[in-house]
Amino acid sequence: MAKSLVINIDGASHGNPGPAAIGVIIRDEKKKVIANISKAIGRTTNNQAEYRAIIAALEKAGQLGIGEVEIRSDSELLVRQITGRYRVRNAGLIPLYEKAKLLQSKMASFKIIHIPREENEEADELADKALR
Repeated sequence: MAKSLVINIDGASHGNPGPAAIGVIIRDEKKKVIANISKAIGRTTNNQAEYRAIIAALEKAGQLGIGEVEIRSDSELLVRQITGRYRVRNAGLIPLYEKAKLLQSKMASFKIIHIPREENEEADELADKALR
């Protein structure tokens, strides 16, 4: 099994709040897809869906026994909150942020980067697929 993973994540909500879903695509260091998640998560905001995506990604990495991850997200808010550049003020995001940070703390190595939406199409498609 791979020692480090690159994970693209996306959360989508139609209506904000509205029906929501997550998309996660996990690749090993050779860029081979080893897992993906396409799951409806009920009614939430888009930002809550983004957090649910990172939580699912980190939980899956843990289940796979992976301690080194690089998360890639097109959510600038999520990335800046996780890295500490922005404070989390929204009451609905605080418990999700805390859970994501707890899961992050269990990783031997963690990196999160903001990518353009065009570079996140596969995760976006997985989230959209779960909403159909």
